[in-house]
Amino acid sequence: MAFLEVQDLTLYYDTHRGPLRAVDRVSFSLEKGEALGIVGESGCGKSSIALALIRVLPKNVHTYTGSVRLDGRELLSLSDEEFRRQIRWRKISMAFQGAMNVLNPVLKVGYQIAEPLLEDGQIPKEKAFSRVKEILKLVGLPPETAERFPHELSGGMKQRVVLATALVFNPHLVILDEPTSALDVSVQAQIMNLLKRLKSELGLTFVFITHDIALASDLCDRLGIAYAGQLAEEGPVEEILQRPTHPYTQGLLESMPLLRSDKPPSFIPGAPPGLTDPPKGCRFAPRCPYAFARCEQPPPPFVTTNRSRAFCWLLAEQRTLTPPVPSPYTGRAREGSRKSRAG
Repeated sequence: MAFLEVQDLTLYYDTHRGPLRAVDRVSFSLEKGEALGIVGESGCGKSSIALALIRVLPKNVHTYTGSVRLDGRELLSLSDEEFRRQIRWRKISMAFQGAMNVLNPVLKVGYQIAEPLLEDGQIPKEKAFSRVKEILKLVGLPPETAERFPHELSGGMKQRVVLATALVFNPHLVILDEPTSALDVSVQAQIMNLLKRLKSELGLTFVFITHDIALASDLCDRLGIAYAGQLAEEGPVEEILQRPTHPYTQGLLESMPLLRSDKPPSFIPGAPPGLTDPPKGCRFAPRCPYAFARCEQPPPPFVTTNRSRAFCWLLAEQRTLTPPVPSPYTGRAREGSRKSRAG
């Protein structure tokens, strides 16, 4: 049994146009210590998957169903109060997107990190703030940072503080929602190196939400390619990048510039469908250059190789994606990409 098993996770929102299918029957699994990167365009449901996992839901929820098992325990059967007391922040935590907006500007960051520890009054204040200093050191900040206000910190320091709040209870699973957004390249590299160190030293399991497939490939063991509220393809990072089997994954890879090639990036024509009225069959079919009659029906998952799955009728028809996909992450090109980000 996998450490994290998600089956048919569904989250719809009520809108004046009808239910918005933000997360629609999403399934994946992770072993302990692995990282899953969820990559896709804006509005594809990446952040909603994170909110569904940690159960931080808005008031206009229409449907919230499925199965989320963490270390063998079914979480969706828990009441909201049980989940809050036993799971959220203790077993599953989240570093939210936009450190500039997450932190309260009028509270010292030490208190904001300690707040989950102090919430139920079961941990003495002195012990809580001692833990704050430990966790600040863990994320590469001096202990005296606890006495500073958010406006006194740089963007990278704020992001480390947000990460510290997610780690304060030593959770088993950490969800990272765009942890490097709005950071310059050098600070972005520092944060990614920190995440890789925490993953290695603490054995953390990550769900990494990002637009940047290059960042995902640097940290993650597995990739999930999100499109229109679903996962189009999911599997080990090397297989997804080097042998993509879904046309949307192919399009994403071809949209990225190659370090050692004169071929210009291409783009995916059209726009993602509205999630209040998505296509009845394959949701990528209206933009897919390989679409055929069978794509009018929803595709089931087809197992490809080594724990990879793709939702595409081309696999049933044994058709191939032509021309061959030039991945920007094979061999020296991938290594060069990592060096350029680290630099």
